[in-house]
Amino acid sequence: MDEFGVYALFGVDGPAQRLLSTDGSVRVCVAVPAYVRQVVLFSSGPWGDRICASAELNDADGIPITIGKLTPYNRCLSWEQWEEETWTDSVTLNITLEGGSLTKADRSEVILAVKEYTPKDTAAPLAAQEINRKRKRGQGAEGVSNENSATKREEEENVCPNGTVEKTTPVRKARGQTKAGQKLFSSVGDATNMKGTANGAVEAQGIVGRTPPRSAVRTKSRQAKTPTQTTPLVSPSGRWGQTLCPIDPQTAILIGGQGARMQFCKDPMWKLCTEDMSWVAAETLAEGPTPEARIGHTAVYDPNSKRIFVFGGSKNKKWFNDVHILDTQSWKWTMVEAQGKVPPLAYHSCSLFRGELFVLGGVFPRPNPEPDGCSDSLYIFDPHLSIWYEPIVTGVQPSPRSGHSACVMQERKIYVFGGWDTPVCYNDMYMLDLGLMEFSAVKTTGKAPSPRSWHGSAVLSDTKFLIHGGYNGNNALSDAFIFDIDTNSWTEVSLPQLSVPRAGHSLITMDIAPRHTFSEDDDVDTNTSRTLLVFGGGDNEGNFYSDLTTVAMEELLCAI
Repeated sequence: MDEFGVYALFGVDGPAQRLLSTDGSVRVCVAVPAYVRQVVLFSSGPWGDRICASAELNDADGIPITIGKLTPYNRCLSWEQWEEETWTDSVTLNITLEGGSLTKADRSEVILAVKEYTPKDTAAPLAAQEINRKRKRGQGAEGVSNENSATKREEEENVCPNGTVEKTTPVRKARGQTKAGQKLFSSVGDATNMKGTANGAVEAQGIVGRTPPRSAVRTKSRQAKTPTQTTPLVSPSGRWGQTLCPIDPQTAILIGGQGARMQFCKDPMWKLCTEDMSWVAAETLAEGPTPEARIGHTAVYDPNSKRIFVFGGSKNKKWFNDVHILDTQSWKWTMVEAQGKVPPLAYHSCSLFRGELFVLGGVFPRPNPEPDGCSDSLYIFDPHLSIWYEPIVTGVQPSPRSGHSACVMQERKIYVFGGWDTPVCYNDMYMLDLGLMEFSAVKTTGKAPSPRSWHGSAVLSDTKFLIHGGYNGNNALSDAFIFDIDTNSWTEVSLPQLSVPRAGHSLITMDIAPRHTFSEDDDVDTNTSRTLLVFGGGDNEGNFYSDLTTVAMEELLCAI
């Protein structure tokens, strides 16, 4: 096959079928037969100047079930019915080719039918049959299946802290969604902490896909939900659970996240240029195998090797313990074949110290009937040896938790704050002395932040770091606090830029050029060129933010 083409396999016994070719249309729609339980999409031949092929599996209402992209460096995608929660018998596959020499005729859409063939076994595997039975709605005794489906779905991802029934303003449901509502955080917690509702669904403080609850007075801050159209985006779609990683004073890299209707963002990677605060889609800029879509992962930049390390996270029922490295000089992805053992983790913290990654806590999957649980372990990854190990740690360790924050201060201490482990939400503080490898509980003074998880944190100076927003088990939060490690004291700050309730968002600080020019005689602190940036997150009522907010460091510190 010397010519370029996009092909698909519908089922394990089906023949490969060409959907797009060099001289054909760049957009195709295929109805997936009801007996098909697997779809494999791949390309063959030289890509030339083509950029990517965007693929969507849509339900009967045109709502994406799952999304993905073929690129010159990622030439194969696969989906299985039992991995996608809303796969039904009326699924369509839509593919759009971007880039290349496109004529007007090329832009038309072609509707294809899957070639007829007789499968060796048209019956769905047992797991798929059981899932389909659970999804059927409403007739007689089958009404119980909605409860089973909702419970199963909530046990597959993260449950929010405090397993009480949430009392919030009702949210418009997406088609096919259970009455439990679309929430930001889905469950990994103990099912005994979940309380059933009268309609048979189970509410457990969250299903991944919704963000923490917004106040009615904040509606003006709502951003557009993740778009499903294929028109090019000029900025990232709304999302939560992403990472935003600064690599130099002019650039930060956005990776991953999840948006509306529990859909993983099909624009998973962006480059932020701080000179004019503009975004550039960056998924196709880097060579090599890109990390699979995910949330709850971490991304840490090493200024010495000029590499970004992406670790862990989750996607639906998949959990990751892989390490992906992006070399920001060659713009090439590599996946590490690491030695040693580290469990799949999501919503952990990851800190860089002397070239090594310190991974603490997080949620990890456990097989049924045990629910997924939180970790209190510390793992270290050595990039030079590509090995994981558990260090010997003394002192009083933090209890198991996830959704917490960790700030490296003065290159010798890691401060760990908050997080949750069902049904408890925390606002305690621990410090890890990186010289002694000793944990200690920090006794603080002043008004401390209330218990929370999925909050944002950022180092402001050698002695101060910021905690903002988060989720307390019932609502998204909009308050902000600064902690001083010299005095072990909290101070609440109030700024209009930080007044929007949000959780699962990103906070970073960057040394970008100040907006004002000062003379040499002006008494200006050296932090005036440092800026706090806030991106994304959501309000737990189905709204996902795509705004980028900036706060001058001078203004922030003066608010203390």
